[in-house]
Amino acid sequence: MHPQPLFHIFGQGVYAYGICMAVGIIACFGFLLFAMWYKNFNEEATDKVLLIGLFGTGFGIFAAMLFQSVYDVIANPSAGFKLGGMTFIGGLIGGVGSFLAVWNIYVYVIAPRTKIKLLKNNMNAGLTDALPFIPIGIAIAHAFGRFGCFWGGCCYGKEAEWGLPCSQYDNIPRIPTQLFEMSFLFLLAGVMALLYFRFKFNYNFGLYAVAYGIWRFILEFFRDDYRGGIEGAALSPSQIQSIIMVILGVGYFFLQYYLLAKMMKHPELQPRTKSEKKAEPADGQNGE
Repeated sequence: MHPQPLFHIFGQGVYAYGICMAVGIIACFGFLLFAMWYKNFNEEATDKVLLIGLFGTGFGIFAAMLFQSVYDVIANPSAGFKLGGMTFIGGLIGGVGSFLAVWNIYVYVIAPRTKIKLLKNNMNAGLTDALPFIPIGIAIAHAFGRFGCFWGGCCYGKEAEWGLPCSQYDNIPRIPTQLFEMSFLFLLAGVMALLYFRFKFNYNFGLYAVAYGIWRFILEFFRDDYRGGIEGAALSPSQIQSIIMVILGVGYFFLQYYLLAKMMKHPELQPRTKSEKKAEPADGQNGE
């Protein structure tokens, strides 16, 4: 645990938590870039998924702080509204929601009406082609974020003799819920990647929502940090949102099967362009 700044740049502290978040975001977008190359997304489709994804990430961080601030006001109205702290599920809602909103506005409102060449839709893949692997990137980024939580001393668990001092407020051994969640998310990302790349499983968004929703609901019973909400309530805000995630995840399986599967363009089945073929290694030069 290292809640203090690791070093300073121009007088501003650089924290382990922030470094872990940055590494997670870079790893997420690096994976998405690889997945889109592997699935033969053309340059325009790749650029627009990444660009709108960056917007969704930024808005998601804002939403994570906004949700936590609302929880704080509910718990203590006299303290007033102050933007600060973050909750992951709030960030997930804001990030995914803003991504879907901007994507659909571009595809169905802007692109069909624009005369600007840069804004025209010449993508060989749609969002439905990206949805099966996007949650893998989200899980990777989230896992690194939880590792940052461990170093920052937040999101810690209850006291336990076998635990670790993982709270920024004391040195009491506690259940390292941050590390448990990090391990779960890396494992989930690995399972989703295996299912997608090996077995062409296109239901990962549903799997992610159901698996993480159940995990988070259970983990909340072992958390001991302040998470907002109404005092004395049977369930924490995160548990209520986890239940909603599971329900939406189950619904996604049906949505993918009956609707989204029919909308996929399957860029991996399309012939590569001349520029893409030139980038491929010539016969006998691939190291085999």
